[in-house]
Amino acid sequence: MHSRFPLFLAALTLASSVFAAAEKPNVLVIMADDLGYGDLSSYGATAFKTPHIDRLAAGGRRFTSGYCTASTCTPTRYSFLTGSYAFRRKGTGIAPPNGHLVVPADAVTIADLAKTAGYRTAVIGKWHLGLGAEGKGPDWNGEIKPGPREIGFDYNFLLPTTNDRVPQVYLENHRVVGLDPKDPLWVGDKKPSEDHPTGITHRTTLKMDWSHGHNATIHNGISRIGFYTGGHAARFRDEDLGDKWIEKANAWLETNRSQPFFMFFASHDLHVPRMPHERFQGATGLGFRADSIVQFDWQVGELMKTLERLGLAEKTLVVVCSDNGPVMDDGYKDFALEKRGEHRAGGPFRGGKYSVYEGGTRTPFIAYWKGRIQPAVSDEIVSTIDLAATLAALAGTPLPADACVDSMDVSGVLLGKPGAKGRDHVIQQDNGGTGNFGFRAGNWKLVRYDTKSARNVVVERQLANTPVPQFQLFDLAKDPGEKTDVLAQHPDVVEQLKARLAGYIAAGRTR
Repeated sequence: MHSRFPLFLAALTLASSVFAAAEKPNVLVIMADDLGYGDLSSYGATAFKTPHIDRLAAGGRRFTSGYCTASTCTPTRYSFLTGSYAFRRKGTGIAPPNGHLVVPADAVTIADLAKTAGYRTAVIGKWHLGLGAEGKGPDWNGEIKPGPREIGFDYNFLLPTTNDRVPQVYLENHRVVGLDPKDPLWVGDKKPSEDHPTGITHRTTLKMDWSHGHNATIHNGISRIGFYTGGHAARFRDEDLGDKWIEKANAWLETNRSQPFFMFFASHDLHVPRMPHERFQGATGLGFRADSIVQFDWQVGELMKTLERLGLAEKTLVVVCSDNGPVMDDGYKDFALEKRGEHRAGGPFRGGKYSVYEGGTRTPFIAYWKGRIQPAVSDEIVSTIDLAATLAALAGTPLPADACVDSMDVSGVLLGKPGAKGRDHVIQQDNGGTGNFGFRAGNWKLVRYDTKSARNVVVERQLANTPVPQFQLFDLAKDPGEKTDVLAQHPDVVEQLKARLAGYIAAGRTR
């Protein structure tokens, strides 16, 4: 337990006696990247199959109103870890390559809550929440802290940012893996020398061309956002990321099999640059985006095989989710749009990544616990932000009143307890700090675009910065695709929802 949580001690002593006899499940959260509601065969995809995830959906609870909190990765991951909406804290937009850790050192995280209950904790995969101290960022050639170890995780093996941003190295605990001190790693936002190869100057050498923005330093034939030099012995191949996550996750599970654990498995699939392993390339015929979905499905299958082999499946709650909705062309010419055929990544929903329409944050959400959760489809509203309070409830961990202020205990809904209810509302945001929100309460959905401009409104076509009204109202029961704005017909509903949303924002908490 962290020394920054002395107030937990008294409460924990009481909790340990109250919950001593209660079963504490292991918790494995498997988060995909940019996975849309319609990207799994258990959610309606027909162009390819995702059999491993489908088995969890068929054997557990598949949610039709499962949400992440934001339509980009950093704010959703922040909210998942802290149980607080990212719009409440400045600087939680998409983290740059040298960005500092955006989770406050004194925040109570889901990993902290697990540790107070005696769990071992790990995060493996994509991080993209910044590293190092504010005003400094990461020391790539030294000890990189604060990071996951300082906010509740016993172990981390990470992709430091996201793979379209430099550097392409692994971080294990506090250090870059395999770094040769004679070849120091430098990361910056300006070209280090006039002759430094980039996606602009050496475009003809690229094995995957860029379409916008991803044209700085080249690694593995792919240009990225940002610049870096050195660290050649530490650099990885894009194609090997999925295998590496499974290798490290399996090793950690093997080592920690004898005590309760919480693992955050953060796959990079299917974020750009989409470069799945060669054995998955061409698996779907829809291009590397769909091939990456199949690779992600394989990862889920491998994790479940390990749980079964170690005798942990009956002891582990598994949650499969996504950090935001889908996007086609997100900076690379990988033919995701051209090869999609009849596949619709967002399913029936409007929008996708970067949008506060439903397609941006309503994503697959599956809860599976072998022998404990009965197969069912649930329409109850749940969100990734709720996993902190839910873990606390399942593990018998006291939840401080001033922590995880937007996280709700939805354990009853996940487990399928009779009469259990999910959320009565959920707030959606885009990248953060823009004043763009979606607010669902029951079947009413208020869209508030203070910027009066929505990016990627229709994910099947690439629309950038499309003008929209500041406020719109949709009846999701009749119009799940948000095609008909009924604001004019329901002025009283509009004013009520405006006031509720503004009140939740101003209050600084919803729990």
